[in-house]
Amino acid sequence: MPEPAFPSIALGPLLPTLFVLGAAGLVLLLDLLPRRSGKEHLAAVGLAGVVGGLLATLWRWGSNGRAFHDMIVLDGLALFANVVICYAAALVILLSVDYLGRAGAESGEYYALVLFATAGMMLLAAAGDLIVVFLALELMSLSLYVLAGLFKSPLAAGEASMKYFLLGAFASSFMLYGIALVYGATGATNLERVGAAAAAQGHAPLLAIGLGLLLVGFGFKTSFVPFHMWAPDVYQGAPTSVTALIATGSKAAAFAALIRVLVVALRSAQADWTVLLWAVAVVTMTLGNVVAIAQSNLKRMLAYSSIAHAGYMLVGLVAGGAPGAGAVLFYLLAYAFTTVGTFGVITLCTRAGQEAVEVADYAGLARRHPVLAATLGLFLLSLVGIPPLAGFVGKFYLFAAAVRAGYVWLAVIGVLNSAVAAYYYLRVIVYMYMREPDASPTAWAPSFSGGLALVIALIGIVLLGVIPAPFADLAQAAVAPLLR
Repeated sequence: MPEPAFPSIALGPLLPTLFVLGAAGLVLLLDLLPRRSGKEHLAAVGLAGVVGGLLATLWRWGSNGRAFHDMIVLDGLALFANVVICYAAALVILLSVDYLGRAGAESGEYYALVLFATAGMMLLAAAGDLIVVFLALELMSLSLYVLAGLFKSPLAAGEASMKYFLLGAFASSFMLYGIALVYGATGATNLERVGAAAAAQGHAPLLAIGLGLLLVGFGFKTSFVPFHMWAPDVYQGAPTSVTALIATGSKAAAFAALIRVLVVALRSAQADWTVLLWAVAVVTMTLGNVVAIAQSNLKRMLAYSSIAHAGYMLVGLVAGGAPGAGAVLFYLLAYAFTTVGTFGVITLCTRAGQEAVEVADYAGLARRHPVLAATLGLFLLSLVGIPPLAGFVGKFYLFAAAVRAGYVWLAVIGVLNSAVAAYYYLRVIVYMYMREPDASPTAWAPSFSGGLALVIALIGIVLLGVIPAPFADLAQAAVAPLLR
């Protein structure tokens, strides 16, 4: 009787993720050892793991790989998404060192959960099978659910965690049911086989329903309207460092996976989903910007802003092709630097011993802390889309791709929405530079690691704004093989 043959496992494509997972395990082990004070050594281990994952990603650049019978695909799309995710996670860890100490919430579990969430994001970006999509999504989501409620105070953190969990579980059930229907219709969960079956079957009702439910799940993770309801409460209630990770890393991973599903599994139905995404893009960016105008809480305003930015990125998906998908990847990189930097400034600002989260808290900040005010102002101007910052170039690439693809009115609506967004972003700058501080002005909590994160983010938005061409070319080259 012949011996059973076990397939060899190629670990090369998993190397970036293994660095992060290894660091997560090491953090948990080191946290068990007695130590008199501080968790800075755990932050250093976590940062080393993320940087190791980033270096492994750069080392693998240009060399595609597959593992577990094509269930994991490390191609240009996954590699570019890994860069965005690792940069965001590294900056979040830097912001967290002193932020957790001021909040009295230092714990090894925090850094381990950040790393587990990062690993889930990296796996999601490289998922070539619907089973891996679901497992990676759950690894990422469960870690973020716990992180959102990890602080014992304020009570809003627990409420945010519960809302995030309940709505996330609801979305996951939609996605899981969709995967079951897709498997029932095609007999496969591999995205390439699903795509071949979809092309052969045409408009099969069971397959269409299954893929539609998949898009509902992605809509929740990327906060498209009408699946955005969780974002404002979670952004406002969660610890600010966690909010930064949710707003950047999870969005980058979800968009990378969505691009792969649309291009590989749904290419034969592109005419149908393009019309759907056109409408969703218009509603998403319009609702996000209009509702953001009425917000007085800065984190809640940024939540609705994040919804609007998801709408901008949908413009790139509607445009299609390497220019459209490449513009989405470039925008994700620019958005990650800008958003982490914005939330980073919030982590450094306190008022009456509490985190400064109201727009009014920043009145007169430029007079007391001019460097901090200028830093926040640059990040906000990048979110508006003012040249020569990264946000302007990102929006230019998105809208230019839409115009080239014939979606002129969609680009016009995007530009008009950017003009609307300028109001609520510039309002914060007006408060900082043109309003008098009240009796208890906002103070700055000095932090070397937090300041380093802000410097890196500032360099990122200026570099992407001044010399964007190399990064845009890399983004287009990352998705071009997938679109052939």
